[in-house]
Amino acid sequence: MAGGSGQLIGVLGGGQLGRMLALAGIRLGHRFRFLDPDPSCPASAVGEVVTAAFDDDAAVDRFCDGIDAATFEFENVPLRTVERVARRVRTSPGAQALAVAQDRVAEKRFFRDHGIRVQAFEAVDDAASLAAACGRVGVPGVLKSRRMGYDGKGQAVVRSPVDVAEAWRRVGGVPAIYEAFVDFRAELSVIGVRSAEGEVRTWAPGVNVHRGGILARTVVPADAAGVGAEHVLAAERAVRDAMSALGYVGVLAIEFFVTDEGLVANEMAPRVHNSGHWTQDGAVTCQFENHVRAVAGQPLGCTDRRVPSAMVNLVGDVPPIDALLAVPGARLHLYGKAPRPGRKLGHVNLCAADAVVRDAQVRVVEALVAESWR
Repeated sequence: MAGGSGQLIGVLGGGQLGRMLALAGIRLGHRFRFLDPDPSCPASAVGEVVTAAFDDDAAVDRFCDGIDAATFEFENVPLRTVERVARRVRTSPGAQALAVAQDRVAEKRFFRDHGIRVQAFEAVDDAASLAAACGRVGVPGVLKSRRMGYDGKGQAVVRSPVDVAEAWRRVGGVPAIYEAFVDFRAELSVIGVRSAEGEVRTWAPGVNVHRGGILARTVVPADAAGVGAEHVLAAERAVRDAMSALGYVGVLAIEFFVTDEGLVANEMAPRVHNSGHWTQDGAVTCQFENHVRAVAGQPLGCTDRRVPSAMVNLVGDVPPIDALLAVPGARLHLYGKAPRPGRKLGHVNLCAADAVVRDAQVRVVEALVAESWR
């Protein structure tokens, strides 16, 4: 960053993650440009928006003009678009990581090939191959579309062979993956960041709780849910190994199931992640700032946890704002999005000097959220 001047950073996608990347990066002197089909996307409040479809080559080229570095804020950006941008400007993370994360079968194979344990799985292309996979992998299991699914979408549980036809219909009859059902005690998220020079830092792992397939709460540190130090160390090692294998630059999240036999990797996200939002108020340097630093080629910041923390998602509607703000230790983050069932509208971070106080704060906020979650 010559002469202390900031960079113009391009972000593919203008959702809330892009918005929060810009809010963190603006403090460092950077400016932001977004490519998004919606001119009123959440990131429009914090930077320029090139309004176009992601596969509009002319718009992608306009997006690239004059930017110093590029990244993406969600993994459903077309791979071809990222490759086109990468030919014009330094793009982090690279297309290889995106290609792995966009295909659940490729993702599982990547984990397995790099010594990261996964459950039994098979690729399926039709109802007949699903029935055969059920026979080999066993039931119960979970059928997921290979691409584009998120927040529980594009998934169906197969509890017995009679569920095959309905499960195939529910995922839309598209190429899919069938996974053995995992009996887990907790879900653990580990988020790391890697610089272009190969420096790696990780944040304290968080324990996630979902509701209707959507993340409802993340609590840090993980020992709050009885997750042992051996699980934490294994998860951090897996994240480091994955980033190294991919030559990764930026923030990467991996979700794990904690079982009696150890960790099972569920999925990875090549971007800042919902379960890392607590870092905005509970860590020395948040995931958004460190992703910007990595993309811009700047030194990484300290990822140490400040205090016991938690994050509660606001989904569908927002409770009375004054009631949320009245909760001691609560920090409200809204995304500028209109209410809609199942839509993430914001989150509340909670920080306290000890876990007992934090848990009391979480209970108060979740009681408020329960009235509006839909």
